Amino acid sequence: MAGIYLHIPFCKSRCIYCGFFSTISLQKRHEYVEAVVDELRQRHSFLGGALVDTIYFGGGTPSQLPPDELERMLHALYNIYNVREEAEVTLEGNPDDMTPMMLQRLQQMGINRLSMGVQTFDDERLHFLHRRHTSAQAIQAVRDAQAAGFSNISIDLMFGFPHQTLDEWKRDVQTALSLQVQHLSAYSLMYEEGTLLEQMLTNGEIGEVDEEVSLQMYEYLMDALKEAGYEHYEISNFSLPGMQSRHNSSYWHGIPYLGVGAGAHSYDGHNRFYHPDSLEQYLADPCMLITEQLNDHERYDEFVFTSLRTAEGLHLLQLEQLFGTSCKKYCLQNAQRHLKAGLLSLTDDTLRLTRQGLFISNEVMSDLMWDE
Repeated sequence: MAGIYLHIPFCKSRCIYCGFFSTISLQKRHEYVEAVVDELRQRHSFLGGALVDTIYFGGGTPSQLPPDELERMLHALYNIYNVREEAEVTLEGNPDDMTPMMLQRLQQMGINRLSMGVQTFDDERLHFLHRRHTSAQAIQAVRDAQAAGFSNISIDLMFGFPHQTLDEWKRDVQTALSLQVQHLSAYSLMYEEGTLLEQMLTNGEIGEVDEEVSLQMYEYLMDALKEAGYEHYEISNFSLPGMQSRHNSSYWHGIPYLGVGAGAHSYDGHNRFYHPDSLEQYLADPCMLITEQLNDHERYDEFVFTSLRTAEGLHLLQLEQLFGTSCKKYCLQNAQRHLKAGLLSLTDDTLRLTRQGLFISNEVMSDLMWDE
């Protein structure tokens, strides 16, 4: 199995927290779509004929493209690659783009999963983030998608805003649950380098939320979603049983994927390849790639990091098969203090983060990384 990711860098406006490659100009979108089709053709051998199980339109804001252009890329992909009949086909979208007519067209072209960037149901915070939609539009978009027949809908939420209280976060979570979506991703607000949000923090215009309050928000999220029947299958991701994101799960399990479009990354199981974050360079040469060759220690680090992010955990036998007995011993040795502290558990030769460990997951995982 393999996956294909298509990066659509176009946005109507730029959110203050976003560190992904994007542009607010739509002038070259037609050229871009044709360049994506060209790249799909030229790199058809990258996956070695593997059956494509997932397709993901990410961005940027893919829903900013007209349906005809989304369909142009999707049809080209199906004509070139061996796509599984039951493939998961996801489109990221902004709620105010999800009109009934747009949703109908997405259904007709074979999109079967939607990921909506809601972020919050508080209109003041949406304005603060420079989001284009309102809370009412987000709620209506989910309902319209359900009415259009979509039965696999994910929404993104953020927590840890400046001055946000636990009660305000609880209202966001409960509103999300009332919509009965199949999947929810929730992230703590991050101050990415080079973003307007980070600049505001540096200038003293805003302050970070108290760390203890942020932990309480995450704890409430876990409890509320568990009670509602959602499985916490990855640090930031929750789904109803059987509704995990197959595409994102492939990243965490080291499955090869082809990344198409400006700024997109690919992985062949051993090395990474990526396009520069430049629309002009991509249009000039859609197959110009930078290769990142991973050594054994770097691949070991990625295996540890991605495995521990998931509820499945880090299977030590698989670690040993991939990297040797010495790496397994090294990992277990470094895990000892976290096992004793109750931050990791070891069951059936599998390391997992405990509930307590989830709160400081980066610290725990970094201690298991290879120290040169």
